Amino acid sequence: MSDTKKIFLFGFALFAGFFGAGNLILPPYLGFNSGSDWWLVAIGFLVTTTVIPMLSLFGHAKLQGTMLDFGKKVSHKFSLIYCLVMFLIIIVLPAPRTAAVTHEMAIAPLFGTPPLLTSCIYFGLVLVFALNRSKALNLLGKYLTPVIVIMVLTIVVLGLVSPPDLMRISTYNTPIVDGLLEGYQTYDAIAGIVMGGVIIISLNKDKLITHAEKKKIIAKSGFIAMFGLFIIYAGLIALGAFYSNTFSADITRTDLLLGLSQTMLGNIGGTFVSVLVALACFTTAVAIVVSLGDFFKSLYAQSEKVYTYVAIICCIVGVIMGSYDVGFIIDIAIPALLFLYPISISLILLNVLPDKWASPMVFRAVVVTAFIFSIPDVLGYFMPKESLKSVVDVIPLAQYSLGWVLPALVAFVITSIFQPKIVK
Repeated sequence: MSDTKKIFLFGFALFAGFFGAGNLILPPYLGFNSGSDWWLVAIGFLVTTTVIPMLSLFGHAKLQGTMLDFGKKVSHKFSLIYCLVMFLIIIVLPAPRTAAVTHEMAIAPLFGTPPLLTSCIYFGLVLVFALNRSKALNLLGKYLTPVIVIMVLTIVVLGLVSPPDLMRISTYNTPIVDGLLEGYQTYDAIAGIVMGGVIIISLNKDKLITHAEKKKIIAKSGFIAMFGLFIIYAGLIALGAFYSNTFSADITRTDLLLGLSQTMLGNIGGTFVSVLVALACFTTAVAIVVSLGDFFKSLYAQSEKVYTYVAIICCIVGVIMGSYDVGFIIDIAIPALLFLYPISISLILLNVLPDKWASPMVFRAVVVTAFIFSIPDVLGYFMPKESLKSVVDVIPLAQYSLGWVLPALVAFVITSIFQPKIVK
């Protein structure tokens, strides 16, 4: 197979891996609340959903190892803990969110059954597929993603051809920052770290591919995947903004996507989109459980028992969390993401840099600084803002939940400049 074919093959595989149904419900709602400021919100959102994830793939192109290698310059113990925390958050939040989205978009409108019943059946099936690693699911994912993409692009194009004249007034004071932080909820940066490792494993099966060829394939396929996501995200944000006056102010994320689908394609088309989204949710949930099971299996001498236990635990957690509505799951994810993303973004950016600018000392200084200065952002979610005002006023950008950015940058500059002297 030629390098060009491999680039497009892996580009599509990466796109399918990133393209989760949960991601579809976030951009329209962001545009809905931003109104005429939708393009500013889109800039921030696209930074954390396409630019940062693409850089994570570039980091994998350079490292050509596993996801454990992303944090190894801090320490091997840190890297292991970081991966464990990342997987824990994934199984508690985005995995159950797929069940909640499925219930709200496909099950409740058609059958009106309670969410707990949906969650039980949903994760029961997830467990069956995860334990049997059915090839049918791979085939489903292979053909499902293109169909959903075509449907979504059709909705966007039809909606943007002749949109309504009036848009809702923006509810955001800092649109770019709000878009950037909302992008955390897609988990795309985290997915970049996970998916890049999967692509490396696939490429390593071909012993004839050189290190330079792997680097080129990963980088170019990553660009293709992110460009595709860029088009869809930007289109959905614009669509949500242009039709913001068409729906009530208290509409939910899932109802908005469903409403836009029905507006452009009619009731039958809207139902078809809902079913497709539900299937995409299911494939994503199975992929998450399998990935987590494989990770722990690799830590325990490829034990199948460990894989089974982990899969069962994941599905039990999924049943419990998946019985809540989508809005609740998104809201409770905020503190976890405010904790995880500063560290993840720091690791991604440092791994992209040349080694002379990103020594173990630089890694440790930047990651520790990002962690420390993200603590007020996390505490601000649980405590009254007045109690943290003295801290927030001192730290630049802390009022925007980005208090870690400038301190981490300062730590990087200082350790980069004085590191040679310290080494000598």
